[in-house]
Amino acid sequence: MELVVFDLDGTLLNANAEVSNYTAATLRQLHRRGIAYTVATGRTLHGARDLLAGHGFQLPQIYKNGVMIWQPEADRYSAETVLTVVEIRVVLDAFRSVDVTPFIFTLEPDNEHVVYHAPPKHPAEQRLQKLFADDRAMILRSLVDMPQVAAITNISALGSAEAIGAVVNLIRGEDHLVAYAGYALEGEGLHWVDIHHSAASKGDAVAQLKKDLGMSQVICFGDSDNDLSMFAVADECYAPANAKQVVLDAATAVIGHHDEDGIAQCLRKRFDLK
Repeated sequence: MELVVFDLDGTLLNANAEVSNYTAATLRQLHRRGIAYTVATGRTLHGARDLLAGHGFQLPQIYKNGVMIWQPEADRYSAETVLTVVEIRVVLDAFRSVDVTPFIFTLEPDNEHVVYHAPPKHPAEQRLQKLFADDRAMILRSLVDMPQVAAITNISALGSAEAIGAVVNLIRGEDHLVAYAGYALEGEGLHWVDIHHSAASKGDAVAQLKKDLGMSQVICFGDSDNDLSMFAVADECYAPANAKQVVLDAATAVIGHHDEDGIAQCLRKRFDLK
């Protein structure tokens, strides 16, 4: 049996970060045919839950680039790779040195998600804080209140290309950390960075799901650096035309643009859907 794995932003989702009507209809056809599918995304569970609701995502789901595997039926995480405050102290110092506010995501008892942060210094950071505050599944607390034993799933931030680049360069020297970065949707020339444990990857999580679910093959879709690890373990891997060049080069085939239902069109052809 085949398992189809989707990245979300830049892949299954369109430019408005939505599942288009055409893609939604395609997912319904997959569901009716009994074709197994799930997601492997850099988003958190709370950041993807509303997007996936009603689209038949019933299998375990991969979040934060492989840091966490969510079991919908059990309403819990079955796997998580976290950081400690001691491990990220050098990272926090780096953010301070470039005047960027880090948002530190933690997993606390009863699957409670808490984000710890210092006071935002820039308008984009203030908007990000408001975005998190408006999410009912998210709790925001001051960085000074973060316990020394916090289970840190990831650290995210927005900043100038220069500032984010400086942080990413530092992370390259930390064996237990990995950083992904890119242009921010918020515009204004901003870049984003997401940092998590180097022991976690989409590829490792996909391989685990393949084993746990007893699948014979994996077919995956992705557009960015954080998708390369799952491309490496997949039997077939497809990149939309908007993907980074390194991803296009690694793909089994290049398909249509994510904002033109490229993934849905590929699925209909691949599985002979009407």
